[in-house]
Amino acid sequence: MSTHTHHRLDETRLLLIEKVLLLKSLSIFAETPENVLAEVAEILEEEDRAAGELIFNDGEVAHCMYIIFKGEVRIHKDGHTLAVLKENDFFGELSLLDTETRSASASTNTETLLLKIDQEPFYEIMESRVEVARGIIKTLCKRLRAQNQKSLQVQAAK
Repeated sequence: MSTHTHHRLDETRLLLIEKVLLLKSLSIFAETPENVLAEVAEILEEEDRAAGELIFNDGEVAHCMYIIFKGEVRIHKDGHTLAVLKENDFFGELSLLDTETRSASASTNTETLLLKIDQEPFYEIMESRVEVARGIIKTLCKRLRAQNQKSLQVQAAK
């Protein structure tokens, strides 16, 4: 007897290998070995979101990062769109390291499948896997440099 009455969510369950390949494509995990990525993939939670849904609000306490597997997410603040993120983009990575409040809101533009990494299990992986911590640090340094460049350009333009 065949059971073709899957819930939509079951159909979007990702295979471990798909999650590993996705993680590998992210700058944050570029130098992390695959066996370690498999550990990170184990803690990913899939979240199916409808179009026009609020993922989190500006000022909310944050303790997870999101990766977009499918769909489009808008990062916005005070009615202004700051960025539109698509497949394989990630956001909220700072909150993996530090439980701070969100600096902007995030909403789905389309039906979206998100992969969520929570801070607690991620810390456990970082403690035993130095490559993971190193990858995060590199990504954040790049970000800071880019920010510094921007503020220098703004200073120079004045």
